[in-house]
Amino acid sequence: MDEPDDRWIAVTAATLLAAEHENVPIEALTRRWPGLRLETAYRVQAAIVARCVAAGARVVGHKVGATSKAVQEQAGIDEPDSGVLLDHRVLHTGSTLHRSTLMQPRVEAELAFRLGSDLSGAGPALEEARAAVKEMSLALEVIDTRFTDWQITIADSIADSASCARVVTGPMVPLDADMDLAAEPLVVSVNGTAVATGEGRAVLGDPLRALVWLAGRLHRFGNGLRAGQLVLTGAVHASLPLEAGSTVHARSPHLPPVELHVH
Repeated sequence: MDEPDDRWIAVTAATLLAAEHENVPIEALTRRWPGLRLETAYRVQAAIVARCVAAGARVVGHKVGATSKAVQEQAGIDEPDSGVLLDHRVLHTGSTLHRSTLMQPRVEAELAFRLGSDLSGAGPALEEARAAVKEMSLALEVIDTRFTDWQITIADSIADSASCARVVTGPMVPLDADMDLAAEPLVVSVNGTAVATGEGRAVLGDPLRALVWLAGRLHRFGNGLRAGQLVLTGAVHASLPLEAGSTVHARSPHLPPVELHVH
């Protein structure tokens, strides 16, 4: 099958944005174009970002997804993916989200980093990644799909902005030089009941490895991570359904909690 052309990329990006705005899902891309390459899926994602920026949105960072075995097994994939974070998708802890504005939302608890310096190159060392981090927080990522169900491939997810709908960040604190990120345990509660747990090591063995992976992926396209950007490192547990009338709370021993209210 031929590779999709620029017109297909543009039309697909517009169709995905329309699905979000109209709250009406569409058929997965790989059902119409089997064998869709990941590079092509990232082109669709980039076209969506470009349209949003042209309409006034601002790029504030990146998300890395499918970094844990739990999420990879849940999604039936074996490698991470990434997406671009736009300012209007990022909320502060305690925010309220209306369930009716989303289609099939799920929620994940993650560790988030804010960079104090650029990070680039084909494969920066773990120590370089840590040195680039200025501060960090707990975060809740609300994932959603513009497709008819969650039976999607990694190519579908990538094209759909890596399934990122909203990001809720907790208070940022400086990265403690002695903090063992791999051992940090996160506990997620819904309406006061603990429903999921996971440690930082679930993210590629160390959440800093998500930065290394992302820097390497961006490098292949002539880009890199920039100072000031926010980076989500991926869920430490399998995603959970997000229902109206719920309050989702995540906590860990060394970081301030984060909370989201859903109406």
